[in-house]
Amino acid sequence: MSDFSLINSENTTPGAEILFYEVSKYFKSNDMVLLRNAYLFSQSAHSGQFRKSGEPYISHPVAVAGILCELHLDAVTLAAALLHDVVEDTGIAKEEISERFGAPVAELVDGVSKLEKIEFETQADMQAENFRKMLLAMAQDVRVILIKLADRLHNMRTLEVMSSEKQQDIAQETLEIYAPIAHRLGLENMHQELQELSFRFSYPNRYKVLEKATRAARGNRREVVGKILDAINQRLEEDGVGAVVSGREKHLYSIYKKMVEKQLSFSDVLDIYGFRVLVKRVSDCYVALGVLHGLYKPIPGKFKDYIAIPKANGYQSLHSTLLGPYGLPIEIQIRTHEMHHIAEIGVASHWLYKANESGVNDLHLKANQWMKSLLETLSESSNSLEFLEHLKVDLFPSEIYVFTPQGKILALPRGVTTVDFAYAVHTDVGNRCVAAKINGESVPLRTHLKSGDRVEIVTANTAKPNPSWLSYVATGRARSSIRHFLRTIQFDESIKLGERLLNQALRSFGADPETVNEAYWEKLLRDSGVKSKQDLLADIALGKQLGTVIAKRLLMPEESIARTQGKSSITILGTEGMAVKFAKCCFPIPGDGIVGLIKKDQGLIIHTQDCPTVAQNSKQDNQLDVEWGPEIERVFPVSINMAVVNRSGVLARVTTEIAKAGSNIDDIRLESDDDYTVMHFVIQTRDRKHLAHIFRELKHINEVVKISRSKNS
Repeated sequence: MSDFSLINSENTTPGAEILFYEVSKYFKSNDMVLLRNAYLFSQSAHSGQFRKSGEPYISHPVAVAGILCELHLDAVTLAAALLHDVVEDTGIAKEEISERFGAPVAELVDGVSKLEKIEFETQADMQAENFRKMLLAMAQDVRVILIKLADRLHNMRTLEVMSSEKQQDIAQETLEIYAPIAHRLGLENMHQELQELSFRFSYPNRYKVLEKATRAARGNRREVVGKILDAINQRLEEDGVGAVVSGREKHLYSIYKKMVEKQLSFSDVLDIYGFRVLVKRVSDCYVALGVLHGLYKPIPGKFKDYIAIPKANGYQSLHSTLLGPYGLPIEIQIRTHEMHHIAEIGVASHWLYKANESGVNDLHLKANQWMKSLLETLSESSNSLEFLEHLKVDLFPSEIYVFTPQGKILALPRGVTTVDFAYAVHTDVGNRCVAAKINGESVPLRTHLKSGDRVEIVTANTAKPNPSWLSYVATGRARSSIRHFLRTIQFDESIKLGERLLNQALRSFGADPETVNEAYWEKLLRDSGVKSKQDLLADIALGKQLGTVIAKRLLMPEESIARTQGKSSITILGTEGMAVKFAKCCFPIPGDGIVGLIKKDQGLIIHTQDCPTVAQNSKQDNQLDVEWGPEIERVFPVSINMAVVNRSGVLARVTTEIAKAGSNIDDIRLESDDDYTVMHFVIQTRDRKHLAHIFRELKHINEVVKISRSKNS
């Protein structure tokens, strides 16, 4: 009995027969038995279920397994592909899959399955959480994402049966997430087909028009392309370079993207056809390049050596654009046969090549590094939506290549800054960076990098991330690391502030915070469902819990009523960090009468007593008595307005006097007419006395007509 006959039964669908025939070419007998059992179990589980097209549902998992069979993946992966919807759609538990087919198959199925029916606030939350779970499983075993990509590819191939709105949503999600992941893992054929199908369903009219125009253009140029192909073959043969040369049509989405990015019409996109040259050895790649550069003139700046410096997904090839006959640009790719196989199937090459092949090892090392960085980003993201935001940033890396001081090459997305580079080296380097040098010259941290830059980061043990970095970093890793650090710092600061707010509330009831019964604390934490005392104190600081309510629950009811006294105020020291915010509507500074408002998820916000926001606050429980501490060692922003006569050099004199008075300017805005200019400044001050000193100095300028502090702006 042959391996194929084990599965070829009258119950087998035509698609499954083709699948079994193809896998029998490289599967062993025990692998065939596993696949047969997985197929029969899936067929039984999905019995009576149909797709929107009317086909039996089993046709979908069979097609998914067929796509993975083209990559020559192992029996465990194909069995999981056949079973990938069983847990989600039929109610069969993961434990039963594990018992019947083994833990590896069950883990893959679980990784691909969507989350069980949990309530989410929005569809976006649900999708983000599904991606989080899938990518977490992928970081443990990359075959999870291979199954998911094959699943999405078959769904895209059969998307016509969906409503146009559903087509648009699925296509956009595919273009934003799945196609870039396929590219990141080196699955170029899958990546390009996902892009083409996404383009077709996202912009059906544009797709049809472009398809028609491209078909006509290729017909007109067919003779020219044939001549070029013959010329390339002949020249390579004359120079003794053994090569396989093929014409390569550019995909519609690639042409469309070029038209959009460079604002070109279709007639302006000349390089819609390319050529691929496959040779035996790496040295032959460079010989072939020299031969072709002798045949047609290379276009300056259009050569890329991805063999010496591979792409982040392990892709290797030489790219060059040549000026062919009739001024037609010709795009050439030159690579070895091994490089071509890896370019087409990426990380799936692990199941085709021996583990000791260095090229494949490098490819898997890069994939593992990327997945490791995903795990770091996942652990540092506060929620799934934030993680998805970071993921999307990292999935569109038009790459540049920069060097560390030791000569190591780092591939980074285009648009990165020195801060992104620091976090790419190591999270600790990013957190402690204070300065940077590019090619030996000191530069601001927000400086953008370009290919070939040699970057050196200067660190200090006392340094910490600046929230302003979030406005210009480009990588998800840098953004998530900065946010994670700031959240950790804010949490520590919030604990300290929450303790002060709770102690204030306890004292207002005449209770000593040191004498609160520990048993009451334990009961409160149990009843509140909060993990720890620190979490509860942080919630108080962030306005998620009210100090007065928690204080009452900590004290015995009779004590809470009998010992109530007047409220005591909390002292603002200026060192509370991010736990205390100063309102930008009124810019309070030391010396002002102030009030504290507790806002949920924002914490304690300090306003001036005459701020309209305070008057509008109807919830007195959210309002706290606060006062300035005796010595505050920091500066505060304050908004001032100044009317001046329009004369040459007046702005320079005003800014000079502000600087001489010991203040910095944070922001400036001007409103002018023929005679006067109103200057709106945000400047830094220590307190009201310092502000009065600045005003006195500014009044010495003859052109200053009127100056005042702007509150309630």
